Amino acid sequence: MSETCVFCRIIAGELEAVMVYEDTDVVAFLDHRPLFRGHVLLVPRTHVTVLSDLPAEQLVPFFGVAQRLERAVEDGLGADGSLVLINNIVSQSVPHLHLHVIPRHRKDGLRFWLGPRHPYDAEHPAEAYAARIRDHLGYNGQ
Repeated sequence: MSETCVFCRIIAGELEAVMVYEDTDVVAFLDHRPLFRGHVLLVPRTHVTVLSDLPAEQLVPFFGVAQRLERAVEDGLGADGSLVLINNIVSQSVPHLHLHVIPRHRKDGLRFWLGPRHPYDAEHPAEAYAARIRDHLGYNGQ
């Protein structure tokens, strides 16, 4: 636990939040500045900053609850769908791993949020980007 982390303080019960779910591995609560009402944040009880820091044994519990939350947000709020995302460092307002489950409705005006797009072209070929990622994964396509 980080004594200065807002999410750690929510987990410890030092700060109030509207709780949605909690178990021994994770806590889920409503975002206090929701993009849309019903916007839920899921955080591991263990203080880690980014997804790659989450211990392997916590992946299944974390994403298992994320999957259940996604369905509960959609069905419970009558949403057409949801946006599920994790920011790592950039746009991460609290440096504690958190997954957003945001209810979506057709024509809700959120399209601009994931833009502008930057397509691949001759100067920036898709295969060059894929190769760099494969190299860091240690994957040769076999």
